[in-house]
Amino acid sequence: MVPPPDDHDCGWKAYAHAQQAQLEELSAKLQTVTEKLAELERRKRGHRSERRKPAKMPPPTPKPSDTARSRGAPIHDAQLESETIPVPVPPQLCRCPECGNDKLRRVGKGKPSTVYEWIPGRFRRRIFQRETLSCRCGFIVTAPAPERVGEKTRYAPSFIAHLIVNKCGDTNPQYRLEKAYKNLGIPISRSTMCSLLHRGAGELRPLYDAMLRHVPEAEDVHADETSARQQGLDKRAYMWTFVTPTFVVYRYATTRSGSVPEAVLGDSQGRLVVDQYTGYNKVTAPGRRLRAGCLAHARRKIFEQSEHPETTEALDLIGEIYKLEASAKAAGILGTPAHLQMRIDKTRPLFAKLLCWGRRHRGGFPPRSGMAKAIRYLLKNFRELGVFLRHPTIPPDNNVAEASLRRIALGRSNYLFYGHEDAGQNFAVLYSLVASCEKHGVNAIDYLADVLIRVQSHPANRIDELLPHKWRPPDSPGA
Repeated sequence: MVPPPDDHDCGWKAYAHAQQAQLEELSAKLQTVTEKLAELERRKRGHRSERRKPAKMPPPTPKPSDTARSRGAPIHDAQLESETIPVPVPPQLCRCPECGNDKLRRVGKGKPSTVYEWIPGRFRRRIFQRETLSCRCGFIVTAPAPERVGEKTRYAPSFIAHLIVNKCGDTNPQYRLEKAYKNLGIPISRSTMCSLLHRGAGELRPLYDAMLRHVPEAEDVHADETSARQQGLDKRAYMWTFVTPTFVVYRYATTRSGSVPEAVLGDSQGRLVVDQYTGYNKVTAPGRRLRAGCLAHARRKIFEQSEHPETTEALDLIGEIYKLEASAKAAGILGTPAHLQMRIDKTRPLFAKLLCWGRRHRGGFPPRSGMAKAIRYLLKNFRELGVFLRHPTIPPDNNVAEASLRRIALGRSNYLFYGHEDAGQNFAVLYSLVASCEKHGVNAIDYLADVLIRVQSHPANRIDELLPHKWRPPDSPGA
């Protein structure tokens, strides 16, 4: 605090001025802390929706509660369907290599190989009763074992595919899966599940590498990142996502630096839709990709200040922009010259009005207030935010990349951390394949059950044939 002056002349004026300045500074700090506290309260309550109530609309008719829907009783002491399949020794192996005898006699019931298999809606146990033959001289031959992912595993590719989708698609933690499998009568521990997941990722790595190579070829790429925990790592790790019209590719890294997008995108050209994080500056430098901003980020910052009546106009303008995008989608003209013309004729004037709104209210709020920050974000990044007006193939926001990170955020809550960096990389492989299957409407379990075997012998120069957008089931025409 500034001490008061001893005299009563102009010193009192200076003292009053200093006190007023200090009071304004403290008021600004108090407002900032109050806004942060309000934001933390909103997050604690869990209400993060930005949906606005339509004006002058009657309240919706209440729908009948569906809480009375009958629920199936839990499964107890379930018995797995079992099937015994006789596997004869192939004719070419029914000759003793020592004495040439081809009249081999049967030895007992044969050698069993048990495989747990997932079929749609249920599991079953298949016992491959592999025939065993012997010669009088001591030679013994057994029918070959079924194809598996790794040697001597009791779990079929379909089972591993089911495990991967439950873990990386539905984000179920392994302790829940262990209980679910136990109720079905399947003996599997969490450590075994972990081994199967990493083994599957190792087999599928060539497909992931092929997808990663195709990312720089895309004209439009959406990118984002979110934090993750790694056991034994003091700082945060990060899972990055790169979304193209064809793939959703994740990349795990122990850093948030710009080296990650640079390693993925290199010197490629085109457009990159991202937020304003500086880690993307290297790949959006002149001569590389054109940076496009996210209008949803700007809207979110304005929406968080909804207690100010001035935000209504801005939110209405942004709402009109999204209504035009919805009408273009309904008309089936997304990404076409007609869509571009619509943006020039109708969307651009709305965007100009939004910028005028920001300039009009720029000096009307304390510099450190949330409202001032929202307006600064809009005006400072107006060039990046307006890129979509010139390119119809990109949306006005980066929601597609943010949506792809939801599975990572859910997993972060359910299974807390990755054991080590290689584990994070393996999960990036599995996340990428499951998410890309979902993008193309491909059944991820069917896809993974098939490619887990085929990738082991498929020619490396034709690996693209097994990627989700080109994959065909084995029994389909042209497969």
